[in-house]
Amino acid sequence: MSEGTHSATSATADTNSSSKRKLILFLAGTAVVLLAAGVFVQIFWGEEEAVAGPERGPQNESEGVKRIRNKPEYFARVNGQLISQNLVAEECVARYGQEVLDNIVNRTIIQQACREQGIVITAVEVDEEIVRIAKKFNLSVENWFQMLQAERDYSPRQYRRDIIWPMLALKKIAGERVRVTDEDMRKGFLHDYGVKVKAKMIMLDKIRRAKTVWEKVHKHPERFGEFAREYSIEPNSRALDGQIPPIRQYSGNENLEKAAFALRDGQVSGIIQIGQTQFAILLCEGQTRRTVSFNEVKESLEEHLLESKVQESVAKVFRKLKEEAVVHNYLTGTTTGNIRQASGTKLSAESRPTDRSRSSDLFPKPSGRNRRPRSLPR
Repeated sequence: MSEGTHSATSATADTNSSSKRKLILFLAGTAVVLLAAGVFVQIFWGEEEAVAGPERGPQNESEGVKRIRNKPEYFARVNGQLISQNLVAEECVARYGQEVLDNIVNRTIIQQACREQGIVITAVEVDEEIVRIAKKFNLSVENWFQMLQAERDYSPRQYRRDIIWPMLALKKIAGERVRVTDEDMRKGFLHDYGVKVKAKMIMLDKIRRAKTVWEKVHKHPERFGEFAREYSIEPNSRALDGQIPPIRQYSGNENLEKAAFALRDGQVSGIIQIGQTQFAILLCEGQTRRTVSFNEVKESLEEHLLESKVQESVAKVFRKLKEEAVVHNYLTGTTTGNIRQASGTKLSAESRPTDRSRSSDLFPKPSGRNRRPRSLPR
């Protein structure tokens, strides 16, 4: 966890770190935003030209799909016993029905918005965006696809449909130019390259308990790690005697940052409220500094901040689309969105039972897919 003062090699290391961060942003960040928004799905390209996308039409169907269409009644024969399409369908719905249905609902919401606004995303636009992303990392498109296949298990077709097309569509729906201000640059630089506080932390969920632990820590700060193992409710840091990653500026918790940067080396903080029912005690272990200048990282920092703001804008747009859409889910027996009464008054319909609420009893709720671990963070 220790970090000393860096020499000239620090600049190179920070630059490499920035490049790695950009790579993770495209491999993970974009996917995370879309997944959180509920659009990380197999995009349906639709029949209307307004929502046209790449790889449309039956010529792109897999051979397996063609065989299914040609023999729709039975999928297999085991020692003379036939396995029907209905049996397979029921099993698929039981395992993955809710997930697949949610994906279809989400892609339909995007398509409807594109259709209403006359938005078209062409195959050329999708391909140009892929080329642009690959070039950012000095990779050919072929090598970029190989990396995606290895790290995320995306085929080129899936990547075009599931990642690039919805992102371009939502950007057009947003219809706004995102820009990075000087204040954004200042905060971003301080967050990524500025002073950080090395610390240990004890996290507690009750103020009375926090006061009791603080009294013990205040009397015996040399036993901070021991107290962290015994009392902290945060499992990751507790296992490391309370050690946490260095606290950065503008990281999202003003109370924690303010308390941390006010401490001297070896000093214990007071009780810090960092949530509705969460309290922290810090032990400062010094500060870290980096010797990277603003001009050295200005370009990469601006790209990183711009991409982050674009993703925030896209997520915001999709949340709004979902809030305005009325979705009757007959599989779960719920309705989401806003419903208008005859008087025009909107009623929230979140988790409201539908007329076919018993349809959710047809199949058990899916337990979710077992996904293999990825080497890159999501």
